Amino acid sequence: MPIELFDTHCHLTFAGLGERCDQVVADAQAAGVSRMITVACSPGDFDPAMALSHRHERLWIAAGFHPHEAANVTEADFARLRTLWNDEAGVVAAGEMGLDYHYNFSPPEVQRAVFRRQLDAVRSAGLPVVIHCREAHDDVVGILLDAGYADRPVVFHCFTGTAAEAAELREHGWWTSFSGVVTFRKSDTVRQACAETPLDRLMFETDAPYLSPEPIRHLRPNEPRHIEHTIRFAAGLLGTTFESLAATATANALRFFRIGEK
Repeated sequence: MPIELFDTHCHLTFAGLGERCDQVVADAQAAGVSRMITVACSPGDFDPAMALSHRHERLWIAAGFHPHEAANVTEADFARLRTLWNDEAGVVAAGEMGLDYHYNFSPPEVQRAVFRRQLDAVRSAGLPVVIHCREAHDDVVGILLDAGYADRPVVFHCFTGTAAEAAELREHGWWTSFSGVVTFRKSDTVRQACAETPLDRLMFETDAPYLSPEPIRHLRPNEPRHIEHTIRFAAGLLGTTFESLAATATANALRFFRIGEK
């Protein structure tokens, strides 16, 4: 039986991939990546992501407002997002949303307000939530708890925190997803967090077009077909086989995102 991989977080509409997105999907499928979630982070991404999902089976969408976009969001944008969350079958998650204090492309207070508003709005849709958290761990956790998201389906994508922070997230019932960062030479902290994550809570992603994993870190842009390198590396950390971890991670993702085949 062939191994089926699941890239739970990529940006197939972004520059570098969007111009050839159908070929990127075909190349991924040829490499065993049978399922993907493309993440639409701004209003301009929503329609291209929807069109791509409609053209490809086993390709779903997460939709939300990235913290970088928070200052530009309008009432019409929120109305459109609510419609996607509640009415579009191809949308399986809300996000990525959260806080980014590294770049602060939007003022922190605006980021927090838009994050809270998304959490309030998506509650009725019952979708899993995909979190972007950069240099904002305490604030993100505090806002999620204040909004009543303890023990709800929440995943911190492209997790780059410590093992202790990952353990804290698990205490609240939340998940972590690991990208090619875990393969980087100076990522000991992330490797420890991955190694200490229970097998039934592991998911993997490329975050393409970013973060090409070793040993192909020099290749740009990253693509979903490269996720094999990350999972193989993680299998070594966890003392298991690539085949076993791939099957477990795919089953975990299907369970977390509550995906039924189209």
